[in-house]
Amino acid sequence: MTTTTSRTAVRTTPTREREERQERQELSHQDLVRYLEDRFACAQACDDCVRACTMRQGPAESGDGSRLNTACADVCDATYRLLADQSDRSDPGDQDEQRVRMQVEWCRAVCLQCAALCGLNPASAGCADACRRCAKACDDFLTTLG
Repeated sequence: MTTTTSRTAVRTTPTREREERQERQELSHQDLVRYLEDRFACAQACDDCVRACTMRQGPAESGDGSRLNTACADVCDATYRLLADQSDRSDPGDQDEQRVRMQVEWCRAVCLQCAALCGLNPASAGCADACRRCAKACDDFLTTLG
C-alpha cells in the first residue's frame, strides 16, 4: 500500500508540475497581452494629444500657452514614436525599459501641465481633454510596467 501511494505521488508530481508551469505561462501571456494593450493605448492617446495640441495652436497665440502646447505635442510625438517603434517586439524585456519609463513619465507630466493650462480657456477644452486622456493612458501603462 505504501508503494502504491508513493507511485501515485510520483505519477501526480509531473502532472502537477505541468499544470503549475502552464498556469505560469498563461499568467505571463496575460501580462504580455496587457502590456501590449496598455502600450498601444498610451501611444494612441499620445497621437491624439499631438493633433489636439497642434490644432489648438494658432498664429495669434503667444506666450506660455503656445510654448506649452508645442512642448506637449513634441513630447507626445516622441513618446508615440518610441512606443510604436518598439511595439513589434514580443518581449518587453528586449528594450530599454528605463528609457521607455522615463519618456512616458515625462509625457504624463507635460500632459498634466498642458491640460491644466488649456482647461482655463473654454475654447481649449478639446486640448485639455486629450491631454488628460493621454496622462491617464500614461499612468495605466506605467502601472503595467510596474
